[in-house]
Amino acid sequence: MRDLGVGFGYLVKGQKWVGRHGRWFGFGLLPGLVTLVLYAGALVGLGYGADDLAAWATPFADDWSSPWLGALRGTLTALVFVFGLFLAVITFTAVTLLVGQPFYESLSEAVDRSEGGEVPESGLPLWRELLISARDSLRVLLRVAFYGILLFACGFIPVVGQTVVPVIGFCVSGFFLTQELTSVALQRRGVEFKERLALLRGRRTAVLGFGVPLTLSFLVPLVAVFLMPGAVAGATLMARDLRGETAGDDDRNDLFRKSGHAGGNLPSSGGDQGVHHFPH
Repeated sequence: MRDLGVGFGYLVKGQKWVGRHGRWFGFGLLPGLVTLVLYAGALVGLGYGADDLAAWATPFADDWSSPWLGALRGTLTALVFVFGLFLAVITFTAVTLLVGQPFYESLSEAVDRSEGGEVPESGLPLWRELLISARDSLRVLLRVAFYGILLFACGFIPVVGQTVVPVIGFCVSGFFLTQELTSVALQRRGVEFKERLALLRGRRTAVLGFGVPLTLSFLVPLVAVFLMPGAVAGATLMARDLRGETAGDDDRNDLFRKSGHAGGNLPSSGGDQGVHHFPH
């Protein structure tokens, strides 16, 4: 149970970090705003079409009497929308990270710099980083789709489908959401996809402590956009912990502020070694 608090603590620390570095917060909002507009339109369309989809999928029930017809299609309509929302929570992060790769990589590097020590960098061109990120996101989405279909089917089980299944769904969402967010920092460290999953599974409780509250928060309109910068910052701190890297202390943060990189100042185009500067 202690690790649950540790994971949640990194989520809080990440939000505090961007709160102290205001311009990084604004910098990290841009990709989320673009993605939000796209997803809002998709969810509105799903909301209008879910009942038609339910009717199309259950032609055998056309002659059923009330209330059985309404109960079946009403339940199916709700499950379709919940399934779409489930996928939206997971894919929102993947798409936002892909759209905002240069933004979030720079933000993650700034967090590493504030903690002291080396600032890892991939050394890869931007197109190569985007390709790797897209490939790894597809791997995550395939896993999410598998669990989503399984949970969707289990949703028809009386009682269990309305109680246990949603809880499991949020845990699955939280795990893979954390996987996506930590990939920003871990990819810069040259950690391969399978090794990232192994690291997260080794600290599963902490991962859920970080990812589940974030998943629940993302269900509230607009919240995902405003939490994304802090989520990337917190995931970077968690990645350092997973890799056994020394966490920074207040003295290091003071040095970071005195160096002119805190208080929301974005990196300049030169003068900092070992750090990628946006734009790439």
